[in-house]
Amino acid sequence: MLNGEHYTCHIPDEAKWLFYAGKVCAAAVAEIAAENQASILVLMDNDTIVLSEPSDFELASDQCLAYCPVMHNRSGSLFEAPPDDFWSRIYRVLSISDDMLFPMVTPADNQKIRAYFHIGLVVARPERGVLRRLANDFGLLYRDPVLADMCRNDRDKKVFLHQTALVGALHIVARNEMIELPGRYNYPVFFEKRYKSEAVFNSIENVIILRCVISEKDAGPDWDRRLTGPPEKLAWLKERLFLK
Repeated sequence: MLNGEHYTCHIPDEAKWLFYAGKVCAAAVAEIAAENQASILVLMDNDTIVLSEPSDFELASDQCLAYCPVMHNRSGSLFEAPPDDFWSRIYRVLSISDDMLFPMVTPADNQKIRAYFHIGLVVARPERGVLRRLANDFGLLYRDPVLADMCRNDRDKKVFLHQTALVGALHIVARNEMIELPGRYNYPVFFEKRYKSEAVFNSIENVIILRCVISEKDAGPDWDRRLTGPPEKLAWLKERLFLK
């Protein structure tokens, strides 16, 4: 039996209209609790399934952040194009300069974008304060009247504003202190069944962290016959909790 602890967090009233504000607040509380208690903190969404030992979570001594890119370029900033008004405002509010931004490639649609982290899976050293920085910068963003108006008029911006805030971590984490987790982490099974995607996610062979980001209805009644991988893991997923 795991020795778990339960914590509560407070969501500011002014942030409750935005999606996933609670996730940001919870991340900061978890980081405070983990400091001086653990060398590594892993932030995972509740649709996460760990299929194999996540050895890449064991950060090297000179590393303090392991990240995944966002799944697809639904709301990112293309690296080879000027930032749009939304991202330009984010960079201005968070004081992010061009030299701080580096490219990453989205796994679903193979788009080269400016640094934009998926906060459904983040590995951090709690003493560095990355997740507290996330919460602080989220506050700066949602309190900005220009960004607030953009979010009210565009659902995608309203959904993903919380996630954009993690670019503020670039102030406290150097590029050589972070690593990108391999594609076998944060693997969004059958992602293409609901979202625009050039890639097909229908095999759990060698997958370590699985994400169930769609429903059983989206996947289809025969999903278990179309998903490939180790038979024992497929059977376990089918019997217990896959795509509920």
